Amino acid sequence: MPLWKKPIDLALLKAANRNTAVEHLGIEFTEVGDDFLRARVPVDHRTIQPFGLLHGGVSVVLAESMGSTGAYYALPEGYRAVGLDINANHLRSATSGWVTGTAKPVHIGRTTHVWHIDLHNEAGELTCVSRLTMAILAPR
Repeated sequence: MPLWKKPIDLALLKAANRNTAVEHLGIEFTEVGDDFLRARVPVDHRTIQPFGLLHGGVSVVLAESMGSTGAYYALPEGYRAVGLDINANHLRSATSGWVTGTAKPVHIGRTTHVWHIDLHNEAGELTCVSRLTMAILAPR
């Protein structure tokens, strides 16, 4: 049974992220599953740090973008989700290609969501693990 409480598909996600950091960094949502989202970011001039590695902050932007998007679409109409806390452990560098993330909920509660996000390089190696806590705001 799908987790999503609002209509969700790749075209909606692309449209929702026009003129945002997601679009600027080249992040692309690539898959919507019943209980997960997948997206990727290119390792290019927009996303690397001075040593040619994917910037750790970009990994966090990818993770938070997926988790916060997942939280929003897992809520009934009128509810909002805002980031409360995020952490990331950078395990391996990426110097080219794409880094792909998968976001899955760990906890879907009334006032908080917790999302786990794994990022992998093109060789399938784990580059970053992240956990995002979202505060759930009821309609006003």
